[in-house]
Amino acid sequence: MSGSPIKGVPLNVTPNDGEPRLDRYLRRKFPTLSQGRIEMLLRKGAIRVDGAKAKANDRLDAGQQVVVPYGLDSEPPPTAGPKVSQEDAEYIKSLLIYEDQHVLVINKPAGIAVQGGSKTIRHLDFMFQALADPEHGKPKLVHRLDRDTTGVLVVGRNPMAAAALAKSFQTRKTKKIYWAVVLGVPNPKEGEIRGWMKKAGSNLNPDLETMRRARHGDKEAVFAITDFAVISNAATRASWVALKPVTGRTHQLRFHMAEAGTSIVGDNKYVCDREMPGGIENVLHLHARAIEIPHPLGGLLRVQAPLPPHMEATFNALGFDERDEKDPFKVFERR
Repeated sequence: MSGSPIKGVPLNVTPNDGEPRLDRYLRRKFPTLSQGRIEMLLRKGAIRVDGAKAKANDRLDAGQQVVVPYGLDSEPPPTAGPKVSQEDAEYIKSLLIYEDQHVLVINKPAGIAVQGGSKTIRHLDFMFQALADPEHGKPKLVHRLDRDTTGVLVVGRNPMAAAALAKSFQTRKTKKIYWAVVLGVPNPKEGEIRGWMKKAGSNLNPDLETMRRARHGDKEAVFAITDFAVISNAATRASWVALKPVTGRTHQLRFHMAEAGTSIVGDNKYVCDREMPGGIENVLHLHARAIEIPHPLGGLLRVQAPLPPHMEATFNALGFDERDEKDPFKVFERR
């Protein structure tokens, strides 16, 4: 039963807000507002939803109205966190290859982490502050790429979009195509790699974490499937391979290529006994070339990411021409 209306500032929940918890909604609207302050105001009934008292973990729906006390936006910040430098703000903006009201897509470069860790301060998720929306705050990650993997990274600009995009990944409605340069030539030249794998190495340091072969029934074992097709090869020295992950496991593509005896060029975790061709930079040659994902407002969004400089140089050195594969999805549609 609704309580009596109170005086204050009305905030109308919109579809773009998604279905957030009340406390998270308030922190997005008022970044300087602490969790403790929110809890205290809720206990006193100074914040109400549709005229009624509410709890911090109550879920909000589009069309509801949240009333907050006057002056809430002038609350002093509990702590002043680090800010994105002007240089990094310009850098993250330079990586944008697609943007609209709900979705951002960047072309991730090699050597930078998507998210932070105990020893990682400079990362893309932090830089997203420079792309923040006044109403919905910082864009939200919906998937990840390894530090040294390049290419398409999709980000939601608001909670509704982020939730819809994340669900598309979880339900496998998203198609991703990676390009890799591998040592040798896979045999056969196209097909499917599948099997069980599990984490090994360090749980404390993600940079040391690796995957290893496992059996069905092993603790923490996961099943992984990768479609692959050789697009071109430089004799038996190296190949340009298209990879389509059917599942989305940690290091799946790198592990599967090594299991096939054709490790990805520059991969220092998953190696094989083949020699590195001369004149090629020893950097991971794995690139998220294209993505097809349902747009939060309907329809399909297709985006391609240009090759990184080190892979461009390798293509030139080995005689590969990316113009031979204008539509990265067709190599699997032809199968």
